[in-house]
Amino acid sequence: MLQKALATLAATLPAEEVSAHCDGPCGVYDPSSARIAAEAVLSMTKKLVDAGPATTVDAQNTQSRYIAIKEQQAHLAKEELLVLWTDYFKPPHLEAYPDLHTTFWNAAKLCSEAKVHCDVAIAEKLLAAIEEIHGIFWATKDRDVPWFTAS
Repeated sequence: MLQKALATLAATLPAEEVSAHCDGPCGVYDPSSARIAAEAVLSMTKKLVDAGPATTVDAQNTQSRYIAIKEQQAHLAKEELLVLWTDYFKPPHLEAYPDLHTTFWNAAKLCSEAKVHCDVAIAEKLLAAIEEIHGIFWATKDRDVPWFTAS
């Protein structure tokens, strides 16, 4: 049976050469996943700021959970942005949007800032940076997709 499978495989080789823009040619890109992660960062940051100092074990437990979620979601937002930046955008997009690299660089740095600090203003700047990327992304597809947030 294995011999037959190998013979079939050998008959199809050499295979036609194909190329893809990333590891898998899915073609599915959307900045909404970065937006959702950034919204979670903003939500957890607000909860932490509003809660103030944790004076009981239960409060410390809740606070540590908020911090963990904020950290995870800021990292996820960065990953989503980096995939979009490095896999979707091509040289023609850079010609149309000469500040594209700076826009993504600053957004990725805001993800890091949101992890390091518990500052609502930083989380809001991150969400605004992703909104800007949202606009650029959909403009490259000649689509007018409105920006909205879940919260």
